[in-house]
Amino acid sequence: MDTLRAMRLFVRTLELGSLSAAAREAGTTQPTVSKLLAQLEDDLGVRLFERSTRGLSPTEQGQQFYRDARLVLEQYDAAVSAVQGMSGKPSGVLRVNAPVALGQYRLNAIVQQFLAAHPAIEIELILNDRFVDLVEEGVDIAFRLGGALPPDAVGRRLATIPRMLVASSGYLSARGTPATPQDLSGHDFVRFAWTPGNALALFREGEELQVPTSSRYRVNNALAIREALMLGSGIGVCPEWLVRDLLDSGELVRVLPDWSASPQDLYLLYPSRRFQPLRARLFIDFAIDRIRALPGFELPSPAL
Repeated sequence: MDTLRAMRLFVRTLELGSLSAAAREAGTTQPTVSKLLAQLEDDLGVRLFERSTRGLSPTEQGQQFYRDARLVLEQYDAAVSAVQGMSGKPSGVLRVNAPVALGQYRLNAIVQQFLAAHPAIEIELILNDRFVDLVEEGVDIAFRLGGALPPDAVGRRLATIPRMLVASSGYLSARGTPATPQDLSGHDFVRFAWTPGNALALFREGEELQVPTSSRYRVNNALAIREALMLGSGIGVCPEWLVRDLLDSGELVRVLPDWSASPQDLYLLYPSRRFQPLRARLFIDFAIDRIRALPGFELPSPAL
């Protein structure tokens, strides 16, 4: 029996909660996973799972073995990474998660550059706008825009992102250009769906205002907001990285340039574990250098 493989399947079965999920992730079948776990139990001489019609639950011995097995696997991965580092040929699969717009508009190009530099590494770039559980979903690295950090992850602030009011010149010609924040209440406001309330917080040199807005169009995708603003749907708050090119070309115009929305922090997250594969460490360094060189991403304040 391949003991390391069986240990990995055991760990992932427990974390994912089912044999079928672990099998899908490993690219194998549920009977194969079941057989390997049964062999592992025979070798150990203990029952790792209680099996019932409701599914699997770890025994007391299974919970203890899970903690020890994870440590063994992390140490093994660290040893492999060290050897790969000596040979200069890191390899393996790296699972990266990011918000849809950030991944499609900025990270996709960075991933392609990284793959070109490291031909033995494979990357799965998983794009969605929900907060993923890194351990449960087997994610090695995740990018998160703002929000509270999950307790099971280590976070590193990569950049601070200015956010500003923008609109198309066509919309402003038709509806007029706001001269004060209070004028925004008479305009169509394009906003991200699920954002609570209609009040918009604006800031200027220590001054803060809460401005009511009216949103006839709400959408849960930043790229859709970008396009809607280009089409003249209204005024919206956008992170600078998303619209910097449109501002430079004149397709969008900054509204109330003395005022800004609260900035957004970009974090890089990875599971809270002692060891990281060499491929993950290489990608982290690679991504940090390139993201911070892009327009719209500012170095975070040392005081934060």
